[in-house]
Amino acid sequence: MRNLIAAALVAAGGLLAWSGTPVASADSPCATLGGDVEGEQSCHVHASTSNYILDMRFPLDYADEQALIDYISQNRDGFVSVAQTSSQTSGTRDVPFQMEVTFQEYHSGQPPGGTQSVVIKVFEDLGGPRPSTSYKGFNYDLGSHQPITFDTLFAPNSKPLDSIFPIVQREVGRQTGFGAAILPGSGLDSSHYQNFGITDDELIFYFAPGELLPPTIAGATQVHVARNAIPPLTVKG
Repeated sequence: MRNLIAAALVAAGGLLAWSGTPVASADSPCATLGGDVEGEQSCHVHASTSNYILDMRFPLDYADEQALIDYISQNRDGFVSVAQTSSQTSGTRDVPFQMEVTFQEYHSGQPPGGTQSVVIKVFEDLGGPRPSTSYKGFNYDLGSHQPITFDTLFAPNSKPLDSIFPIVQREVGRQTGFGAAILPGSGLDSSHYQNFGITDDELIFYFAPGELLPPTIAGATQVHVARNAIPPLTVKG
């Protein structure tokens, strides 16, 4: 289904027109996406038609705002394109497509330094055998003004997964009863550890269904890894 949305984005040829009525300032990301500002720090976008229901919440205070907004916009446009294309080829569905976007924020250290993390969760029901859940982690070093990735989070040659994988293996096993099914080829592959949040005491890793175990065994999984159990982070905070 993720490939279907990617193909729809290419076919759409760019951003789709949006019919929501903005209530934020005209040049704000929330207004551009047709959303309502909730409090001072988050945006809520809701739209529904006979073909789809879209509900998104995202923060407005992330330091690398454009990267986050680009991701939100891309997912929204792909979802709407798929829903519109489906209605043109097969008519109105009995059950509308659904997309829900939520987020979790984390911080470490003390301002103006430290780190800021936002983990976006995207739930989609596009009419397939089962709905899909995916995550996207955004992390930023407020001191150096640079994005943080898993590859830059640890010193070179520190081999952090040698410490992290056994913890993930044990915790996923506790949550599902199938911990031994995580093969080292997956558990020691850094591509599975790209979505995380940073606090003063721990890293919180997010795994989509099927990322470490078959989706029939394990759904979306969240694992907390204590920072004092793994190599030191390169960030201050």
